[in-house]
Amino acid sequence: MRGRCAFLILLLPVLLHAQPLQYPPARRDTVVDIYHGVPVADPYRWLEDPDSPETRAWIAAQNQLTFSWLAQVPERARIQERLRQLWNYPRYGVPRRYGNRYFYLFNDGLQNQSALYWLENMQDSSRGQLALDPNTFSADGTVSLSSWVPSPDGQLLAYGLSSGGSDWQLIRVRDLKTGRDLPDELRWIKFNAPAWTPDGQGFFYARYPEPTGAALREPNRHMKLYYHRLGTPQEADRLIYERPDDPELGFSPELSEDGRYLIITVWKGTDRRNRVYYIDLQDSAWRVVPLLDAFDASYQFVGNTGSTFYFLTDRDAPRGRLIAVHLARPEPEHWETIIPEGEAVLQDVVLMNYHFVAHELVHATSRLVLYNIEGRREREIPLPTLGSVTGLSARADGTELFFAFTSFLYPPTIYRYDYQTRQLELFRAPRLPIDLSGYETRQVFYTSKDGTRVPMFLVHRRGLERNGSHPVYLYGYGGFNISLTPSFSPATLLWLELGGIYAMPNLRGGGEYGEAWHRAGMREQKQNVFDDFIAAAEYLIREGYTRPGRIAIAGASNGGLLVGAVMTQRPELFGAALPAVGVLDMLRYHRFTIGWAWIPEYGSSDDPEQFRYLLRYSPYHNVRPGTCYPPTLITTADHDDRVVPAHSFKFAAALQAAQGCDNPVLIRIETRAGHGAGKPTGKQIEEWSDRFAFLLRVFGLKWPS
Repeated sequence: MRGRCAFLILLLPVLLHAQPLQYPPARRDTVVDIYHGVPVADPYRWLEDPDSPETRAWIAAQNQLTFSWLAQVPERARIQERLRQLWNYPRYGVPRRYGNRYFYLFNDGLQNQSALYWLENMQDSSRGQLALDPNTFSADGTVSLSSWVPSPDGQLLAYGLSSGGSDWQLIRVRDLKTGRDLPDELRWIKFNAPAWTPDGQGFFYARYPEPTGAALREPNRHMKLYYHRLGTPQEADRLIYERPDDPELGFSPELSEDGRYLIITVWKGTDRRNRVYYIDLQDSAWRVVPLLDAFDASYQFVGNTGSTFYFLTDRDAPRGRLIAVHLARPEPEHWETIIPEGEAVLQDVVLMNYHFVAHELVHATSRLVLYNIEGRREREIPLPTLGSVTGLSARADGTELFFAFTSFLYPPTIYRYDYQTRQLELFRAPRLPIDLSGYETRQVFYTSKDGTRVPMFLVHRRGLERNGSHPVYLYGYGGFNISLTPSFSPATLLWLELGGIYAMPNLRGGGEYGEAWHRAGMREQKQNVFDDFIAAAEYLIREGYTRPGRIAIAGASNGGLLVGAVMTQRPELFGAALPAVGVLDMLRYHRFTIGWAWIPEYGSSDDPEQFRYLLRYSPYHNVRPGTCYPPTLITTADHDDRVVPAHSFKFAAALQAAQGCDNPVLIRIETRAGHGAGKPTGKQIEEWSDRFAFLLRVFGLKWPS
């Protein structure tokens, strides 16, 4: 470390409080539910209504306590200023071609939201033409661009706006020639983006009925697929498909590159299995034709050549394979395997120059391989180092591939690969306000409770001495087949500057080793995820990186569940817990918004057997009075309509009432924010500043002025 970034860490014992914190009063109700003959108390049920006067008063009092406590950290302002410096670098999105225009997102550093630009000449080094700047839609940056789809010729732009972090989108249409919006406005849309017709006169989309109750809490069901013609009101949109017999089905439309077919992915919650239907747009009746209707595996549309469709699937291939399905003979016995299942996990496939570019995952790091149309391996596309590829972008009739590459110490950089020259070219790269040469990334493997070998990434200063003293930020997720791969974060850089270790294990429940790895951490196997996380902490202690009480555990959403479960199972092991927007009441999660969609992953308390294992680990229900829990900072948002804030509210109230020692239990409740997507840069910096201020105080970390 050099200059002003060379912060000397002083590991001093800290007296957190002269006396225990006085928590805001939280009324304990006598609510008891009977689940399959078992009584279960829910004393803080009243906190499920975020808008009641009593809840609003509780929120205000909790925030007052939390921010007063954080204000006592002298370094808090310096943390925020340093994070602003680290965040202030240009960030580019992956270009996507529509017509003769390339569209991409750009953020100059501290803009609350990235703006959308387009270029016609990729040799042009300028920023290009501004298509849309969502920063103009709200003074505080809380209106974000949630989706954007140009028309096939690139002249019009359908875009979705989210307000306050909600999953709800308002869809508008902009004429890019005039820079003005058309009068079209479409509402009550979630979890899908518009799919234009080839003539650019309208698009398909799916929406839910308008909520009759609280829009941020009411369950979302009965999605329907519509066609919207430009210039007409939403009420006149043509209903294309609905399934009143199965109200939990969702629909995601996509136009084939040749413009002939509308592909409809039919999904049910977060179940990996899905169906695929299609419409031949040359058929004026627009009949919906089932193609893959068995609901037996995952099928991801890759592209087509005429009436041959290509799908990435895990049917009979837990690590993925690429198949060809012919519309005239769609039965499984007629499928052709183009890229067979291998040792690597097949993450994604795109068509380029009528070749396949396969993104493969090897021990949670990326590899790009080029195959011809028959599936013969031609060559590997070189990558800068071990890291992650995101945002593959290509066209079947084009000869170029764009993608982003990143790692813990490698900021997101956009590359262009030319099929004809075989050259990998730098398209856009950021300049960082920090020298990263003094840090290193290592991948280690450790053994979990049942003998399973689990990989983990460690990022820290070069030449780190294993003396058991280092503070560790242990981050995990472990669910929904989501792979945690190396990624860049300014917040991680600050933790490294403070002498900390960043640790990220690849827990079961994720997709790092395919569907079998996922299934080993879901439903009745969920405890494996928690055991993997605990084993990661024990490995770090055993190998001399740290010691008990010096590990901060963190995770968001399903990762918030992870933190909540682990801190209630092994509270003595950790020095801090940071559960963010977590799923923490496992008996009632499915009763709110889109929570029912997670039943395939977790199970449901409505089922007697599933209820038993959910109750065993549900964080809210496993808080034990008199237990000394680690210092805890819970973070949530009052507009989170993905994981409703009641989870965090109830867990915080239960922890505060049960805490058996002086360790603080605080909750930070953001307003005008949601689950995380679209959160303004300013709010991200503020939240990370408070997390690190919390950790500095509870770990006794200082740096000199």
